[in-house]
Amino acid sequence: MTEPDGIAAVFREHAAPGQAAAMRAYMRDQFEFLGLPSPLRRRLAKPFLDPEHPLQAALACWAMPEREFQYFACDLLARHARTLTPDDLPVLKTLITTKPWWDTVDALAANVVGPVVRNDQTPMDAWVEDDDLWVVRTAILHQLRYKAATDAGRLFAYTSHHRHHQDFFIRKGIGWALREYAKTDPDAVRRFVADHPDLSGLSKREALKNIGRGGAHP
Repeated sequence: MTEPDGIAAVFREHAAPGQAAAMRAYMRDQFEFLGLPSPLRRRLAKPFLDPEHPLQAALACWAMPEREFQYFACDLLARHARTLTPDDLPVLKTLITTKPWWDTVDALAANVVGPVVRNDQTPMDAWVEDDDLWVVRTAILHQLRYKAATDAGRLFAYTSHHRHHQDFFIRKGIGWALREYAKTDPDAVRRFVADHPDLSGLSKREALKNIGRGGAHP
C-alpha cells in the first residue's frame, strides 16, 4: 500500500457524512468532504507526515476528490518546506491553481511558498504579475510569517500595484498582508494607507483593524 493509499484508507474509515454536508456547504459546494474535523484529521495524519517524497505525496493527495486530502497535503508541505527549493515552485504553482480556493491557497502561500523563497523573493515579482488571481494572492501573502524580516519595499510595491484590483480576494489579501506587517511596523502601514487614499475600503479596514488611524495600541 502506497503512502497516499494508506492515509486515504484511514481518513475514509473515519468519514462522517453528516459533518461532510455542512463542510461542503461552508465551501459553497465546490468540494467534496469526508467530514473530518481539523483536530481529528491532524491526529489521524501524524503517522503519514514523513513520506519519502513529500512533493509527490502532496500531488497524489491533490488528485483525490475530498478536500481533507488537500488540507493534509498543505500540512505535509509546510512540515517539509525547508527541504523544498525554488526549483519546486512550478509544482507549487500547479497546486495553487488546481482546485483553488482561499483555504488551500493561503496555507501554501504563508507556510510553503514563503519559506521556499525566503532567501530570494524575486520569483514572486513574476507571480504578482500573473493572470491567475490565486497566484497574485500568493505573492501578496507570501511574507505573512516573515515579521521583522519582511521586505517592506516589496510588500508595499505589491499592494500598491494591485490597489485598484476589483476582486474581493485580492483586496482582502492586500489588507491582510498589511495588517500582519502592522504588528511589526504599525507606523509604516499607517503611512502607506494614508499615502494611498485610493486603496479599496476593504483593504484599508483590514490594514488598520488593529492599529486604528492614530497611535498604535500598546
